[in-house]
Amino acid sequence: MLELADVSVDLEGERIVSDATLAVPDGSVTAVLGPSGCGKSTLLRAVAGIEPLAAGALRWDGADLAGVPTHKRGFALVFQDGQLFDHLTVGRNVGYALRLRRAPGTDRRVAELLDLVGLPDHADRMPATLSGGERQRVALARSLAVEPRLLLLDEPLSALDAGLRERLAGDLQRILREAGTTALLVTHDHEEAFAVADRIAVMRRGRIVQDGDLGEVWRAPADAQTALFLGYATVLDGARAVRLLAEAGLPAADVVALRRSALTLDPDGPLRARVREARATPDQVRLRVHVDGVGDLDAVASLDAHAGAGDEVGLHVDHTRLAVVGRP
Repeated sequence: MLELADVSVDLEGERIVSDATLAVPDGSVTAVLGPSGCGKSTLLRAVAGIEPLAAGALRWDGADLAGVPTHKRGFALVFQDGQLFDHLTVGRNVGYALRLRRAPGTDRRVAELLDLVGLPDHADRMPATLSGGERQRVALARSLAVEPRLLLLDEPLSALDAGLRERLAGDLQRILREAGTTALLVTHDHEEAFAVADRIAVMRRGRIVQDGDLGEVWRAPADAQTALFLGYATVLDGARAVRLLAEAGLPAADVVALRRSALTLDPDGPLRARVREARATPDQVRLRVHVDGVGDLDAVASLDAHAGAGDEVGLHVDHTRLAVVGRP
């Protein structure tokens, strides 16, 4: 298991990571999620041993990694662009480290890994002939070849287009599970984090503000800013939160976050509202509604709904699409 204890990292005299504490359990995939510039890639480089610590400690299975150089940590790092050797075939890229070590059964291991990442017939291809997604698969196979104790992934899908990124995220989850590899992933994309990881750490301005199982973080964001970053559309606090929950017949809370689809049009719904605007999309009608004592909120309706601006409507509140913020 990897443990970070109050880790701080400075670059050019500026504190980039502050007092980061995190545990990455054996066999888990943990995502550090945060906006660009929050320090997550710097944190990953510190774990790899590329950046020195200004304070705190890194431990692997209880052993302090201070003074252990990068090449002796037993970790592998996958960058955004894969960084393949363009003059070597795919097979020789994957088996590069194994051949340096004169490991027996290298060809068999390469074939196994290419099959694992879904490229069984690509051993003789050159990197220049591959798509972006294929290059990342090869980079992943090369990193797994040496059976690292920990795999570090630095925004591995960010250079891909949205559709390919979504498909490869699912494949990445499968590959890591099948390989049984402990992994630490950093990303700015919460959908990617939720698709790949089973644990998540939210990072903001150099600090880890929350970490835990995906469900725990999703159901109870640490604060309003975290909730909005995770994709909740609206955060209500104080009397507005109390009023909404009371009208919907749900337990009281001081701060609540709502997904865009938490409120749905329902003539018999307990929450009454007036439609301010309605906009049709290919999948649904998106509404902006006003609830007395609460304010303007997002809501959705089916495409056959006939709600327009000025209409009085009933709303159903889906409790699975809202979260109590800051709940222990």
